[in-house]
Amino acid sequence: MPTRKKEFKKITTHVLQEMKRNGEKISMLTAYDYTMASIVDNAGIDVILVGDSASNVMAGHETTLPITLDQMIYHASSVIRATDRALVVVDLPFGSYQGNSKEALNSAIRIMKESGAHSVKLEGGREVRESVARILTAGIPVMGHLGLTPQSIYKFGTYTVRAREEEEADNLLADAHLLQEAGCFAIVLEKIPASLAEKVAKELTIPVIGIGAGGGVDGQVLVVHDMLGLTTEFSPRFLRRYANLFDTISGAVKNYITDVKAKDFPNTNEQY
Repeated sequence: MPTRKKEFKKITTHVLQEMKRNGEKISMLTAYDYTMASIVDNAGIDVILVGDSASNVMAGHETTLPITLDQMIYHASSVIRATDRALVVVDLPFGSYQGNSKEALNSAIRIMKESGAHSVKLEGGREVRESVARILTAGIPVMGHLGLTPQSIYKFGTYTVRAREEEEADNLLADAHLLQEAGCFAIVLEKIPASLAEKVAKELTIPVIGIGAGGGVDGQVLVVHDMLGLTTEFSPRFLRRYANLFDTISGAVKNYITDVKAKDFPNTNEQY
């Protein structure tokens, strides 16, 4: 008798809107490959972000800038094949949408057609409004991203907390309203004061997801490699490590090496 597939409620942009209205927090994690996405999706995550942070944790680059659209589509395709329940959001990489709304639309269409993803995310406020509007004309859901925007790291010159000063805070709030009015279904706020993030979440009707933005928003997102303790050099205040897989995996590899050198692996039960 075939096993019955576990019943679940498919997460859509509409479901996220309902979650905000009902006061239910939204859980979001990154994933970049089939195996990790399968684990995360089966665990019950609401949103999977195929982030351009793959440039850092998967490819070893110092910033998110080098990753290409083709590479993002590859990662997104891998994640989609593993995902049954979660809404999958894919980052538009640096250079695929800035300053050219037609290119932004073409980039978003490629992601949706070639990977099967459910939505895209881009960084910025008023400067990307035209790109947001143009992508939406194709029926592609768009998530915004304000605060610390890693693709603009060379402009900022630092990964410090954004919008501490009144003028920048006012601009961020205005940009959040602008993105909502442009049609974004949700916004990520990264590394800004908790009080400002809470104010944004209360004023907007769309979900606001935070990373380093306090608990007053509608949901949280972390890079999965960071929260699982696979990375060790990155330890900002907002990061909670839920496991220490670096030591677990390192220990397993060392034990394997020891067993191979000692001719203990494979034993008679582990061969044909």
